[in-house]
Amino acid sequence: MSITAEDKARVLKEYGTKEGDTGSPEVQVAILSTRIANLTEHFKTHKKDNHGRRGLLKLVAQRRKLLDYLKTNDEGRYRDLIKRLGLRR
Repeated sequence: MSITAEDKARVLKEYGTKEGDTGSPEVQVAILSTRIANLTEHFKTHKKDNHGRRGLLKLVAQRRKLLDYLKTNDEGRYRDLIKRLGLRR
């Protein structure tokens, strides 16, 4: 259910602002979005996995908080990120 090292490296390269950038909100949101997408696929076959569903809800809440932070501090970066990730809102 977690992402592979290759997936994470791809996300870091695509959304990082500089080499080795793992802490910027853009990278964190992109990694969370990848994990959320993987978990969503997992729940299509494992409908009764309620413990995993709780983890999914925590990831969604964490992503929401990071997006809210980005929106209050730099609206342009926020709009660019949700457009690149294809998130609604």
